[in-house]
Amino acid sequence: MIWGIRPLLRGSTYAGMLFASCGALASLPLLPFAMLPTRLWPSAPYGVQAVLVLLVWAVLIGAVGLARSTRRVLIACARRLLRVPLPDPLAVRRPANSPGTGRPSGADRLRTPLWLLLHVALGWTGALVGGVLMLGGLALPFGAEAGLSLFGRTVRPEPGWQSWVAALGCVLLAAVVCVVVTKALRWLAPRLLGPSPAERLALAAERELALAERNRLAHELHDSIGHTLTANTIQAAVAGEVLSADPVAARAALRSIEESARAALEDLDYVLGVLREQPAETAPPRTLADLPELLDRLRHAGAVAEPELSGDLAQVQGTLSRAAYRILQEGLTNALRHGAGGPIEVRVVAASDALELRVINRTEAATGIGTDPGAFPTSGRGMPGLAERVRLLHGEIEAGPHGPQHWRLAVRLPVRVSA
Repeated sequence: MIWGIRPLLRGSTYAGMLFASCGALASLPLLPFAMLPTRLWPSAPYGVQAVLVLLVWAVLIGAVGLARSTRRVLIACARRLLRVPLPDPLAVRRPANSPGTGRPSGADRLRTPLWLLLHVALGWTGALVGGVLMLGGLALPFGAEAGLSLFGRTVRPEPGWQSWVAALGCVLLAAVVCVVVTKALRWLAPRLLGPSPAERLALAAERELALAERNRLAHELHDSIGHTLTANTIQAAVAGEVLSADPVAARAALRSIEESARAALEDLDYVLGVLREQPAETAPPRTLADLPELLDRLRHAGAVAEPELSGDLAQVQGTLSRAAYRILQEGLTNALRHGAGGPIEVRVVAASDALELRVINRTEAATGIGTDPGAFPTSGRGMPGLAERVRLLHGEIEAGPHGPQHWRLAVRLPVRVSA
């Protein structure tokens, strides 16, 4: 019993009825324009004229619903008065590469006019029926002469308690009308004012793209900052050891630290600019064109790099070139961090159908590094992120021991015209 009357005690129920009544009142300025056709056909029967006015009125109301501003206002009011969680229509955008960008389908365009027509119809129904019942409830207790007439029938209760019971019944029925109208609008709002299935798919695709971009930026930041910190730590140790014996080598190591730190700051500034949706003032992400600079920093860190470059590297551009640079950077960083000295072989082969990358470095057999296939990839986030990057490019990756005392990272990326 209490559960049944609970909606009658909620203020949101009457706020929803207010929302419905506002829709009905907002349609009144269109009524004089809807009556213009009756002036052109004054001899038509009254019933025909009434139907004609209603049809023209409905067309005018639906035309108002075609405006984008109308949808925004209706969504804001429905969120406020109906307490329905509706997303802002400006937040539902189609991806730039999806078909029909910025052009909703015909069914999507008709959802707002349909909502407006139902909104106005429910508003007028609730206002007229609820208003008549409320006036009857106020008039019935004042004597036998007062009565309630509806559709040709008159209800005139006897004076006394019967009139008060009838008045209370009218008031309760008016409240029930408010509940019904409000619940109907709340049921319709998500289906007509909320995002359509096509818009939900577009929004999900947009969120997926944003998540993929965030993951890519996380990989970029990890690769850049991780490599810089590793190289700078080794270079600082080298500079400290040769500071007295070889000041020239120490200054070269310090200069390399400065250059690598500056490059890392540029990468960090670029990533932060993308995250803040601001235009970056620094250079774009590193590509294979920056590989010689990477190898120079490697040499300043005291490592011996033996590069072997073949093919036309200039033909590798875009996403493939950036990914190849980060893969080599991660491989060289791991070689510096986990290697046991000795030369580091770096091989890049650019063919017409694939790009092959290879990094081979010496490891300490006594430590177990290089003998356990799972030890190296799980030593941090670099290798899992590298494997994910290769998988997204539909490439192949192999990382594991290469002989008794060497570790090899081999990656093969397919070359596509769109890369």
